[in-house]
Amino acid sequence: MSESLEGRVALVTGGARRVGAAIARRLHAAGASVLIHYRDSEADAKTLVGELNGRRAKSAASVKAELLAPIAPRALVSAARDSFGRLDLLVNNASSFFPIGLGAVEASHWEELMGSNLRAPLFICQEAAPELAKQAGAIVNIVDIHADRPLKGYPVYSIAKGGLAAMTRSLAVELAPKVRVNGVSPGAIACQLAAW
Repeated sequence: MSESLEGRVALVTGGARRVGAAIARRLHAAGASVLIHYRDSEADAKTLVGELNGRRAKSAASVKAELLAPIAPRALVSAARDSFGRLDLLVNNASSFFPIGLGAVEASHWEELMGSNLRAPLFICQEAAPELAKQAGAIVNIVDIHADRPLKGYPVYSIAKGGLAAMTRSLAVELAPKVRVNGVSPGAIACQLAAW
């Protein structure tokens, strides 16, 4: 990343650990102030916020939210404004990821995987769009290679990520030219299989 993000504010969902923490650190290193969302990883979030604020005072904060709760999108955008006065970049990284083969899929599996990987990003984007438009901001959705190449044993996850890829393309049209919308599809990443 060669462009300076000094003065910009980024919200990273699922930002306390693994890929999300790496994204938060990289944005922070480029000069952005970072709001780190977490659900269950409070200790990791506090450690990361302390690390980033140790490098640059008052440049990081955290917010706890269950993304499937109806109030979560508004709470996240409000937390960014309350913490830093603006929002320039939204990274939809939070994701549940677990195997559930065809024949064993239950409604609760569908709700968790579709909710975290597709529904929550849509409603967070919708809530953040007016604020991002003011700043000529951007949205980056962390999709997955399995949106295009389904992973055996993970049909609902692959379907959800396929939906997120389609949503990303759709929002790129809907929010242009004021808000840039892109998706990134990482390949295999060594990490523990756990939810955000």
